[in-house]
Amino acid sequence: MLNFGSINVDHVYTVEHFVRPGETIGCRKYRRFAGGKGLNQSIALAQAGACVYHAGKVGAADAWLKTLMEDKGVDTGFVQTIDGPSGHAIIQVNAEGENAIIIVGGANQLISEAEVQGIVADFGPDDYLLVQNEVNAVPQIIQSAKAKGLTIAFNPAPMNAQVLNYPLELVDILIVNETEAQALTGESEPDSIGETLNRRFPQTAVVLTLGDKGAAYFSPQARFYQPAKKVHAVDTTGAGDTFIGFFLAELIETNNPAAALQWATRAAALCVTRHGAADSIPSRRELEAIQ
Repeated sequence: MLNFGSINVDHVYTVEHFVRPGETIGCRKYRRFAGGKGLNQSIALAQAGACVYHAGKVGAADAWLKTLMEDKGVDTGFVQTIDGPSGHAIIQVNAEGENAIIIVGGANQLISEAEVQGIVADFGPDDYLLVQNEVNAVPQIIQSAKAKGLTIAFNPAPMNAQVLNYPLELVDILIVNETEAQALTGESEPDSIGETLNRRFPQTAVVLTLGDKGAAYFSPQARFYQPAKKVHAVDTTGAGDTFIGFFLAELIETNNPAAALQWATRAAALCVTRHGAADSIPSRRELEAIQ
């Protein structure tokens, strides 16, 4: 599995209220976390037992992010360290728990088409590609991978208008949440979302995450739902990334989307009982121990 994805640093500032124009305030607490959907999904894939190669870029000052991925079992041989800043987020969290976020693309937006082609050249028809929408060159990544015969999974997060112009007809597995699906289809009901996307992209399987309601799978050959396990959620950060990693890892291993959906919903349910993003992702061994 090749994951072409973002590598971010999240800077989180706990404040009484969001800073106003012209105002300077102190923060009550500062925390730094590993972040980025790409990093989270690579760690989830590795934690689920998949062999995953991460491709992307990170600033030299944040080499600890690369080390973190390696410690979690991710191969970072295709991660390039650059002199500029990493992708990062500046996050204010106020007394009511609301957040205000500034995203800086940084190194995530510096991937060249030549670099894409050079990395994808090492993979072939037996391999999978995963890509999200936090790096640049997504159309080129999809097109290059398709030309090499890879099975392509795409998670269009964060969703924006550019996604509508991507070569989505080349995607084999489209993984979306309800908000992303509605932006793509104009529909809000799961069945209507699945029918619309299957009609528009008849070669594409659609995986729709439904939060605490579970998830659904739609393809021309099959359609099924997987309810979520009821848990006490303390932090939903990283749940979607955990789901994607475990779904794809199980699908690669068994070619059974129903089993993959079940594993993914179980992993996401365990994830939300913990704080953090990368730190909250469970291992396959943990899931097996609580069957």
